[in-house]
Amino acid sequence: MDISQQTASEMYRRMFRSRSFELAAIENLRLGKIPGALHTSVGQEASIVGSCLALRDDDYMVGNHRSHGHPIGKGARVDRLFAELMGKATGINSGMGGSMHLSDFSVGSLGETSIVGSGLPVAAGAALGSKMQGNDRVTLCFFGDGASNEGTFHESLNLASVWALPVVYVCENNGYGELSAARLVVSVPDISVRAAGYGIPGVTVDGQDVVAVYEVVSEAVARARRGEGPSLVETKTYRFHDHAFGLPERAYRDAAEVDEWRKRDPVELFRTRLLAEGMLDEAAVSALEDAVSAEIEAAISFAESSPYPSADAAFDHVYTNPIPIRR
Repeated sequence: MDISQQTASEMYRRMFRSRSFELAAIENLRLGKIPGALHTSVGQEASIVGSCLALRDDDYMVGNHRSHGHPIGKGARVDRLFAELMGKATGINSGMGGSMHLSDFSVGSLGETSIVGSGLPVAAGAALGSKMQGNDRVTLCFFGDGASNEGTFHESLNLASVWALPVVYVCENNGYGELSAARLVVSVPDISVRAAGYGIPGVTVDGQDVVAVYEVVSEAVARARRGEGPSLVETKTYRFHDHAFGLPERAYRDAAEVDEWRKRDPVELFRTRLLAEGMLDEAAVSALEDAVSAEIEAAISFAESSPYPSADAAFDHVYTNPIPIRR
């Protein structure tokens, strides 16, 4: 598939934005400005952006606990995302969701949760809603190799197939479910082959190649939009960092393995390709990077200057009749 210069530029912009956002988040976590743990997608940007750019703006997307890249890939504002990580009232979820529970309905991001595999039935439900309403919106669902062993994976793919739902399931196989190597706990070398059990297409693609991901997911999205039902796409990718920052470090990966994968950094690979193929020149790439860096700096300033939620907001969105705060 030949992609336009505009699409290529936007691919790199969103990949570089996701990378820059997460590196800044790690720094602010270490400075004590972000509470809790931080699950990053550094190394997985091609899988995220290639998938999200295959969608229309009004399509839906469901992420998972490794959650910052997914809404950024779908086009969410980074200032409100950063404010959410800091627990501020101006956050995308009023400071009540934090790192693992981001959603932005304005760009079709239906949300993420810390419960492994929980987004799979949510995506099926969103796709069912689209079908019942008679529109042609498609739902994209991200999940990891660990979630492919959950009951929700099998139940969701089965119903999506039976009902021919317009949903594309993207398994970001980064080789590890927290500390467990996928090769030790998954019964097949390619998770995509599990699609055969539900009579739907299953494809494995190089998750470090943003264009390859875009091509495969675009085909699955077009199929869903034509009313031909769901697909399963597996992107072979890798997270460069530990399972999460803010948790005790544990040795479970060979350093040489990490180093080998770092040689296939998706952001660097695509930057090199843009220049080599003449899609953008060095000046254009540098200008894009400078603009994104300024955007991230502004997002941090916005988050730092924003207020925390008031105590009275503790029960907002929880009860129909909020419980009054008594002091």
